[in-house]
Amino acid sequence: MSVSHASIHPVEDPTTTDGGNNNAPRVRMNDIQGMPGTKGGLALRLSQFVFAVTALSVMASTSDFASVTAFTYLVVAASLQCLWSLCLAIVDIYALLVMRSLQNYRIVISFAVGDGIASAFTFAAACASAGITVLIDNDLDSCDDNHCLQFETATAMAFISCFSALPSFLLNFWSLASR
Repeated sequence: MSVSHASIHPVEDPTTTDGGNNNAPRVRMNDIQGMPGTKGGLALRLSQFVFAVTALSVMASTSDFASVTAFTYLVVAASLQCLWSLCLAIVDIYALLVMRSLQNYRIVISFAVGDGIASAFTFAAACASAGITVLIDNDLDSCDDNHCLQFETATAMAFISCFSALPSFLLNFWSLASR
């Protein structure tokens, strides 16, 4: 029986047509857009940041937000979301510039835990603010005396910021679960 073996018939390396320049960036198969260190991840971080800054600035622009605990909680949660998203956006920009993968176990777990905490915190604050806004608008019918439009806008922006953090959290969590 004649069987050929790899050691007898080695396969040669194909020649390159670009002059031997093999420094082109390669696509990593396990980097899904939206994960840390990708353009999709950077877009998610920037959208989280923009919506959290909008919620923070709209709520802080009203003169009487400090009189309601839920609105103060929204300002604190939006501030935390702004800081978290901005820091991770800077890390994503760095990783994209130096073409470095952020798929280290410790990095991914810290991103997943941080995203989960920040998004739960923002979601709880947005829910509390929505409840107070509905109370002021529908039940007390005193929107003429308050800044209901600003309260509703800030609450909606906080919800959108929270929901834009959700894909990052789910992708990081999925990456941890699939190891």
